[in-house]
Amino acid sequence: ADYTLMAIGVRANVENIGLDKIGMELDSGWIKVNGDYETNVSGVYAIGDVIGNPCLAHVASAEGVHAVEKIAGQNPPPVNYEAIPACTYCKPQVASVGLTEKKAIEKGLEIAVGKFHFRANGKSLASGEFDGFVKVIFDSKTDQLIGAHIIGSEATELIPELTLAITNKMTFDELKNSIHAHPTLSEAVKEAIHDAYGEAIHK
Repeated sequence: ADYTLMAIGVRANVENIGLDKIGMELDSGWIKVNGDYETNVSGVYAIGDVIGNPCLAHVASAEGVHAVEKIAGQNPPPVNYEAIPACTYCKPQVASVGLTEKKAIEKGLEIAVGKFHFRANGKSLASGEFDGFVKVIFDSKTDQLIGAHIIGSEATELIPELTLAITNKMTFDELKNSIHAHPTLSEAVKEAIHDAYGEAIHK
């Protein structure tokens, strides 16, 4: 290639749109909002990339739903920023949610880690795409799932199951008995969960 494009970081595109004229407050270039995404200007809300939270389309969507429900007089639960899936659409795909093993240790948590390689998964072998693995992290004291990471084919399609588990503070005992269809890539998720507590069968 003759050229290489390197893009680092994201900043809010809020200049020259009249925010100063209505007295809207910014914080390091981001629009300041409260827990319901209302700005300091009553009745004006902001969501997504302009407020500086994870700059992802699905995060903006969740924030938008919350803001609209609040405007409509409802009392929506806060967006759970501890359970935001991150997906990279490369080959193989990469997806993660929650804490990494390193972050969990830095927080002083005692953890149980499970890992399962796609090369031991029947669907992966049949499809010829068996690079990668599923890794899950549990808090050993509560047995709650606190992190999950997947590298491999369809990783971005597999991460929602683990996002749901983290969102609902599900434990190992609640997850281990979930039956996964065979042959599917999702069986690797189940095996990784079992491996965290030494119960994997096909590892």
